[in-house]
Amino acid sequence: MNAGEVAPRRRVGTYLALTLAFSTVFWVLIVRAGTMAASGGVWIYALMWSPGAAAIAASLLTGRRLSAIGWRWNWTWALLGYFIPVGYAAVAYGSSWALGLAGVPNETFLASITQRFGGTEGEALTKFLLLQGTAGVALSCLSGLGEEIGWRGFLVPELARTMSFTRTALVSGAIWAAWHYPVLLFADYNAGTEAWYGLACFTVSVIGIGFVFAYSRLKSGSVWPAAILHGSHNLWIQGVFTPLTRDTGHTRWVIDEFGAALALTAIGVGWLTWTRRGQAQAGEVAA
Repeated sequence: MNAGEVAPRRRVGTYLALTLAFSTVFWVLIVRAGTMAASGGVWIYALMWSPGAAAIAASLLTGRRLSAIGWRWNWTWALLGYFIPVGYAAVAYGSSWALGLAGVPNETFLASITQRFGGTEGEALTKFLLLQGTAGVALSCLSGLGEEIGWRGFLVPELARTMSFTRTALVSGAIWAAWHYPVLLFADYNAGTEAWYGLACFTVSVIGIGFVFAYSRLKSGSVWPAAILHGSHNLWIQGVFTPLTRDTGHTRWVIDEFGAALALTAIGVGWLTWTRRGQAQAGEVAA
């Protein structure tokens, strides 16, 4: 470290303090309203951009170049960012459907999109999937980018300067998970299970896929793969797989971000990523 350069720990501390300060405003607004849909979703959108705003502010305060967030574009990594969440969601939900722990399709939801898009159920479902898989993911990436500028654009590279890939992924994943706790525990960001259960499954899921997010940032040198991963994950799980799934009695304990299926799948995805950790450690770490 050159003389006068800010130590990574100080940068991380500054970033986390700012993220806490910015996020608290919107946590309070959302918790007081009791729903993430309050104010037409503006508050949750602002909350998702709080880590990004904190990263920009912390960069300016500590002399970290804004280019260090990682803005290079690579089509291979962009496509991986899109399809990896589709893959692990398909495994989690497909196994739940196959084992009878959840059903498909949700006839009520299917009827609603048929009324919305017209035509037969198959035609309506095709139109719905095409819309969600294109414009839906693009819009989801806009909010996901706000988080990723912070978590992977700032936090992960700074942690990686003093930590191994394993510790970087675990620490950043744990912080990412904990940041969601206020709206999970005190608002309606949950699936209706016991709070401890939803919290445990969510934490395991986020830390597991956090290995993929950290790897994508360090190996590609770019924040875009993580932003696309984030947008694709949110869209396909929250906007496609979960609403298309029919409750067979205990389904809420299995599916979504608060169920066991995704948590177990995330452990597998995280482990597969961890086995390739040497490539990430050899990748670019922003100064």
